[in-house]
Amino acid sequence: MNEHVRIAIVGAGLSGLTLARVLHVHGIASTLFELEASPTARHQGGQLDIHEDTGQEALRAAGLHDAFLRLVHPGAQATRVLDRDGVLLHESVDDGTGGRPEVDRGQLRRLLLDALPQGLIRWGMKLVDARALGDGRHALRFADGSTVTCDLLVGGDGAWSRIRPLVSDVKPAYTGISFVECSVPDAAVKQPECARVVGDGALMALAPDHGFLGHKENTGSLHIYAAVRAPESWLSGIDFTDVPAARRALLARFEGWAPELRALVEHAEGALVPRHLHALPVGHRWEHRPGVTLLGDAAHLMSPFAGEGANLAMFDGAELGKALVKHGGEVERAVREYEDAMFPRSAKSAQDSVDGLEQCFGARAPHSVVAFFSGT
Repeated sequence: MNEHVRIAIVGAGLSGLTLARVLHVHGIASTLFELEASPTARHQGGQLDIHEDTGQEALRAAGLHDAFLRLVHPGAQATRVLDRDGVLLHESVDDGTGGRPEVDRGQLRRLLLDALPQGLIRWGMKLVDARALGDGRHALRFADGSTVTCDLLVGGDGAWSRIRPLVSDVKPAYTGISFVECSVPDAAVKQPECARVVGDGALMALAPDHGFLGHKENTGSLHIYAAVRAPESWLSGIDFTDVPAARRALLARFEGWAPELRALVEHAEGALVPRHLHALPVGHRWEHRPGVTLLGDAAHLMSPFAGEGANLAMFDGAELGKALVKHGGEVERAVREYEDAMFPRSAKSAQDSVDGLEQCFGARAPHSVVAFFSGT
């Protein structure tokens, strides 16, 4: 199959979906190509806090803000900060005025998916090659042998983007922090002590180079990340197919921590999932290339310690969509306007994420995090 589309978006994550939705609202056609076989091919992760000035603005531009508010998890903006001994150092409650309501990532993605017409997304499309043809046009070749050409190519395909090499040679680098992700289902009934430690919202139990990060999901389950500053090879030395052995190896890094914190891993059910945290350099940017640009993690992958990744991804999609609507057929003018604003915006958030990582795992943790929340 050889096909030509005006706007090709690669990646059906939050950034690509938001762009497609904003364009659709304004009657501009786009086609979205996604590697996964279907919307339910994999679990979409836990809670996201959606910020008033970025993620929520994007949802307003997409005409979905009222629907989003119906998905918000009441009380989930509460935060607890503990030290390794389980001593509570800071606690804030969710009084509904925080401006960063929590929502299930899967539900948010479904909201965007359901707001797009059937057929706009092509599922199961594994991209194997993307190249410039000249005059701003690009060609995409997929694993099924099909090819697509386009007038504008947008890479919303995440950390290891196949579109990024068209504009930048830079690759993500390991941040020094490794996560092991796990879940404690139905905690209030099965593990009430774990539920008490996490509370109604987010938990940050921290010490230099280590921590337990978690939150209560709207299902009552606890989503937990055990974080360790370690060489990139550390996780590969653990056999995660042997869950009991992997659990022991992980808990060995938390020797001497409070029993109620270690219990978050001891009582986890199902798989323990290893995750390296990677980031692009702060201030990552590129010289404008005709007919191609990037969104979200493809453009500015950062660690989660500023809480901006998903928010910026949606905001990128909305801002590019608005620029294309504003400038009509002047694609290059629209893309330049988007990039000129996106580069400094993402650089600030990327630096905030670097600073946030150090607050969480640096020599002064957890007191540096307490100081951040208290404004001292």
